[in-house]
Amino acid sequence: MLENNGYVVVTDYLKANTGADVSDAIQKVIDENPHRTIYFPDGEYILAKPIATSAKPENAVHLELSRFATLKASDDWSSEEAIVRLGAAEPFNTIYVNGSNYGIIGGIIDGNMKANGIAIESGRETIIRDLSIKHTQIGIHIKRGANSGSSDADIDVVHIVGNNKKDSIGVLIEGADNSLTNMRIAAVQTGIMLRRCGNLLRNIHPLHIFGYEYGGVDDMDYADTVAFWDQTGGKNWYNYCYSDQPSTAFRIASGNTGIFDNCFAMWYSPKGDKEIGFECEGKFCASILNADINFRGDAKNRKFITVGEAGGCGIIENPIFNPDNNEDETYKDYLVGKVVH
Repeated sequence: MLENNGYVVVTDYLKANTGADVSDAIQKVIDENPHRTIYFPDGEYILAKPIATSAKPENAVHLELSRFATLKASDDWSSEEAIVRLGAAEPFNTIYVNGSNYGIIGGIIDGNMKANGIAIESGRETIIRDLSIKHTQIGIHIKRGANSGSSDADIDVVHIVGNNKKDSIGVLIEGADNSLTNMRIAAVQTGIMLRRCGNLLRNIHPLHIFGYEYGGVDDMDYADTVAFWDQTGGKNWYNYCYSDQPSTAFRIASGNTGIFDNCFAMWYSPKGDKEIGFECEGKFCASILNADINFRGDAKNRKFITVGEAGGCGIIENPIFNPDNNEDETYKDYLVGKVVH
């Protein structure tokens, strides 16, 4: 069936489930089968170093993993690069040539508590979809794109579980014009970190879990956990994004003009002692529309918004929270409409 569909099946060239490093063998399959779909049947494939695909359309490949196929970093992994490096072998920038749309679909990427998961390093129209990323320092790294900094990637239905270590990140975005939809991210210090503007995020759900399964303790300070950290001074669009227990739900840079539409934050555990809905590091210039910030009634340090510098042209329209559970009235300086509670 797979041969009839024109797939290149990696187990025709190597064996899964051996416990041995197969990174060179997989790279050879990729390099010798340009413009093809490379298929990984169920099983575990150990990699001691990254595998890289080309962004050049005539040499690009698309990686497709069966549901229980796992690309796992070896115990002696030492590279600072991701397990899968999309577009890294040959950078290229086009949408006009057949084969410019490629990526990775399905399966499991396991960082083994050491490695980063997937990086988008070049190309346009790159797709990451329907897969699980486990035990990584950085789950997905979208690097500065080939199109004047735009990476133009689409990421959908991807679930990430980090390694719960200091400075761990679910998705690091350094390229513009990406769409991220329908994602759940856990066990990281920062859920989404954005260093470029022009990105769309919809139904993204970072969550913090106390007492992580590996050793039963967290390697990071809870007060440093952030669901969404937007370091840009421009605009990103957030729609139905949901912070579930990180100390700060949304942190934004001074002058950031992002739009936060129908976003939500909640805290349920009594272990944390800081609950911040929106934290602006300077002047507040964003638009917060219908945000539902659900504080615990017995928590300390509960604030709908904190602002590092007075002023700014931002608005907070019809926020949803209980003012009696809020310890800072800065929101009133930007309030449009009324507080709903």
